[in-house]
Amino acid sequence: MKKFMLFYNPASGHAVFKKKLDWMISSFQKRGLLLIPYRTQKTGNEAFYDVVREIQPEGLIVAGGDGTVNEIINLMMHHRIDLPLGIIGCGTSNDFATYLQINRDMNAYFDRIAAAETRSIDLGCVEDTYFINVASAGMLSSVAHEVDVRLKNALGKIAYYIKGLGELPKIRAFPLQIISDGETFQSEVFLFVVANSSVVGSMKNIGNDIEVDDGKLDLLAIRKCSIPKLMTILADLLASKPISEKKYVYHAQAKNFTLSSTEILQSDLDGEEGPALPLHIKTIHHALRVYA
Repeated sequence: MKKFMLFYNPASGHAVFKKKLDWMISSFQKRGLLLIPYRTQKTGNEAFYDVVREIQPEGLIVAGGDGTVNEIINLMMHHRIDLPLGIIGCGTSNDFATYLQINRDMNAYFDRIAAAETRSIDLGCVEDTYFINVASAGMLSSVAHEVDVRLKNALGKIAYYIKGLGELPKIRAFPLQIISDGETFQSEVFLFVVANSSVVGSMKNIGNDIEVDDGKLDLLAIRKCSIPKLMTILADLLASKPISEKKYVYHAQAKNFTLSSTEILQSDLDGEEGPALPLHIKTIHHALRVYA
């Protein structure tokens, strides 16, 4: 019987995954697979590596939101765990799982895991920290960290939008220098994202020609403009309309980015707080195999 390790966050989303745990173990057993759960903690999950080394599983499964996915890919990269990863999106925001269309039919996904069907994807790297989906900074980037956990569990994605609307009166642009594979661009911007997939912040199509396995990341920056024009861009994002060709949006594809500002700005990596600018971001081509 093939063994799989399940790295699950009991607090993700509405904290309901633990109620599905038995169903998931049963679903794997029906396919001749043994699923061994590992319950994450707020800190101290480095011990997961020792468990993986001892059990020697066929693959890893992560159940949680984008932050939990970010945590396991960093554990895998730092400890050089070369195993395929299955992603069960059960957080408030499940951007990468949404991009891979995993949650549409879980039984079909389990069949693919049993058949060992994988694809290789890129990762982004800032210093020694990896991200699977997005690095960002600027307007509204702090919303994910400021939303009360109880509100997030009760209202889900709506909690982010409520908090974001409250931040709109305080928005202002900041100077940003972008160096992408040697080309320099400078402007005042409201925000930027460096994306691996086209699904960011639950918005399902931020730009055209964004792929997770092309060896490049995509940077989109909303340049300073009037509030009505900004609201039009944000409305398109919420309606899942790509903005990469919009007049006030700068779009660049590159293997490497350097982002700097004269202001102090904190970054966000997959919904988790990242380092302050300047950021040196590189693409790690085909760094990870995922069941898909």
